[in-house]
Amino acid sequence: MAHGSTPGGTRPTSRDVAQAAGVSQAAVSLVLGDKWRGRVSEPTARRVREAARELGYRPNLAARNLRLGRTRTVLLVVPALTTEFFAGVYTGAARVAARHGFGVVLYPSPEGIGPARDPFASAQAALDGVLASSMAADALSAIRGDQLPLVMLDSDPDGSLGAATVNLDIADGVRRLSDHLTGLGHRRVLHLAADIPSWTFDVRARELAARLAGVPGATVRTARAPIDIDAARDATLAAITAPGPRPTAVVCDDDKLAAGVYKAARRLGLAIPDDLSVTGLDDLALATALDPELTTVRLDAELFGEHGMRALLAVLDGREPDGGDIPVELVVRASTAPPRDA
Repeated sequence: MAHGSTPGGTRPTSRDVAQAAGVSQAAVSLVLGDKWRGRVSEPTARRVREAARELGYRPNLAARNLRLGRTRTVLLVVPALTTEFFAGVYTGAARVAARHGFGVVLYPSPEGIGPARDPFASAQAALDGVLASSMAADALSAIRGDQLPLVMLDSDPDGSLGAATVNLDIADGVRRLSDHLTGLGHRRVLHLAADIPSWTFDVRARELAARLAGVPGATVRTARAPIDIDAARDATLAAITAPGPRPTAVVCDDDKLAAGVYKAARRLGLAIPDDLSVTGLDDLALATALDPELTTVRLDAELFGEHGMRALLAVLDGREPDGGDIPVELVVRASTAPPRDA
């Protein structure tokens, strides 16, 4: 028998799968709709999947979606496509969505700030739900995405439009960075902050200030820059050459900002890490392209996207999403060392 056909040469149906697996059509529907757990045994589910694969069966999604009143499509709203982090978020989200028969439309909010034009005649008619980064939240009102089932990424749990939230444990990452630097003996710290109004960047500033406040003699100054290498260079030059003792370490909100610090240090004739320790946050590919390689906090973007999509699928099913922040990891490389005057 040719793959993808029944003995009569017709396209295989769920009834054919049921007969081949020796189960009911209802069981086939549960298994292929990924709703079998607790209702169908694992061996039976495996048998159904094998029968469907051997027959080349593909469910009629259009008919099924019509029946369920769903489009099987969700929207992922991100600030921009200019960073690999959000590409990773999309990859993780799309992977989980595909396992459940959903497609993901990626929608960048211009320059990371809204409002953005609705890409659909009606988002509510075209979509089942929305997964959105806090930095792109302004786009939601334009597409009326805030009136759809919604999960917010990297967002304040107390102020996310009443939606479920999925967060990386950024606060823990900043605490680890702070402890690493103070453990090396650094007391004069410059915080190169992303000049973007966002909860996630507020967390970075708050945690850094709180952690250093507990260290005798430690001080932190703040300079702001857009997430742009040349802008970060200029902001660092101004901060380091300002009156007063020079900082011995720079904590950056993002790895791209750290690259700007490297350019500023080179212009000033400062060696990293001998004269200036530098840390980033993200662990982009850029972190190991820099010389010396950058100490940073690794944020698993794909895992972040996976958790976000699972949370949205739970909301669509009327279930409570799993709680808890996603762990992060401090990656110590060659850009940090004890200060000369430690």
